[in-house]
Amino acid sequence: MAKRILVIDDEPKIVDFIRRGLTYEGYAIDVAYDGESGLEQARRELPDLVILDVMLPGFDGLEVCRRLRAGPQGDFPILMLTAKDAVPDRVAGLDAGADDYLVKPFAFNELVARIRALLRRHQTADDSQIIRFADLTMNTSTHEMQRGNRPISLTAKEFELLELFMRHPRQVLTRDIIYERVWGYDFGGESNIVEVYVRYLRAKMEANGEPRLLHTVRGVGYALREE
Repeated sequence: MAKRILVIDDEPKIVDFIRRGLTYEGYAIDVAYDGESGLEQARRELPDLVILDVMLPGFDGLEVCRRLRAGPQGDFPILMLTAKDAVPDRVAGLDAGADDYLVKPFAFNELVARIRALLRRHQTADDSQIIRFADLTMNTSTHEMQRGNRPISLTAKEFELLELFMRHPRQVLTRDIIYERVWGYDFGGESNIVEVYVRYLRAKMEANGEPRLLHTVRGVGYALREE
């Protein structure tokens, strides 16, 4: 599945340059042209990486970065872009929570190399074989799942769906995000495939009368959390 990158920049020519180049490289690109909408989009869509310009209308890039890092959903890599090459400016970006810093104008090959390095680093940190939440334990290497001491047998797609929830605990995941991350394409508004698979998971996770962990957030989506 293509990695999703959110570009937050108010310069249409630069955005178009980045979008065309990264789309050719196989990435899925979303765009926001100001700090406020970029912040909202990043929180809603959970991209794999954010390219963030420092100088933005509304919230500047430093403020967007700080706000993303302050929330539980802001754990994706952030690459900051700026026209300023002074050391204090670079330090300010890194102190705000950016993972890397690229000065405009930049060579496209360098941008791609930085993106690949950040995604590799994040993937390594994110790919722990054992994931735990409450009394759930998931081994992503062996595809074994337990609730307490009770093994749970999951199909490949059930495992993939539950892994998505366990990697984003307590976050509300919309149906659109779930479609994209688990199935990789849009089933259309009439599909109830997510509801069906959530029912499968609940039946297996609650087979011995255990408390519900996978909750419906009415009109929005689902969240893995303890009540």
